[in-house]
Amino acid sequence: MTNQSNKVAIVTGASRGIGAAIAERLGRDGFTVIVNYSGNAALAEAVAQKIEAAGGRALTAKADVSDPAAVRGMFDAAETAFGGVDVLINNAGIMKLAKFADADDASFDQQIAVNLKGTFNTMREAAKRLRDGGRVVNFSTGVVGTKLESYGIYAATKAAVETMTGIMAKEMRGRSITVNAIAPGPTATDLFLNGKSPELIERFAKATPMERLGTPEDIANAVAFLVGPEGGWINAQVLRANGGLV
Repeated sequence: MTNQSNKVAIVTGASRGIGAAIAERLGRDGFTVIVNYSGNAALAEAVAQKIEAAGGRALTAKADVSDPAAVRGMFDAAETAFGGVDVLINNAGIMKLAKFADADDASFDQQIAVNLKGTFNTMREAAKRLRDGGRVVNFSTGVVGTKLESYGIYAATKAAVETMTGIMAKEMRGRSITVNAIAPGPTATDLFLNGKSPELIERFAKATPMERLGTPEDIANAVAFLVGPEGGWINAQVLRANGGLV
């Protein structure tokens, strides 16, 4: 644990799963956390309350990341409440699986809007507004490496995020702002477990040399490293937090 008091972190998609674990970990590390959500206010409030009960500071912020005006408003709210933003964690994302022959236009457009345009929207604000010495952590996926059937559109959005990550890192030259991405493997979240048989879940777990699924806390630990003082020399990289899957 590191003391990051006076640092402000926006975590998108932080009402549950990996995002909630990241928000809670950063809260414990001393960050003031903006708990972003798009739908469920009660879940986001519960995360914020958990952070504050542990002695941290948190604020919820409703914003659909695919909406540029909503993203600007979220940064405005953070600056008004706390004076600025130091860290952006781009965790919000959706996954709609289908083979190419079966994929429809709506699922393609939704994944582009949230995973790619949404990440761009927050990166654009961060590029203009993050305080010097800040950190950006985007989210990719292990499927960029494993290339599993039916993940084509989802993985394509994340491959694009990896490319934008390296380019933004170069554009931040002179400001001591690092820009990296995390690419989790199979992680035990509701999003991952939903609709999968116990047999399929076991197969995913056994696929890694560690012979288990990742946990949201595993991913939060990796994020905490990248945004903490020990991660300051890591820049323009994709950290593949997947237990050795790929």
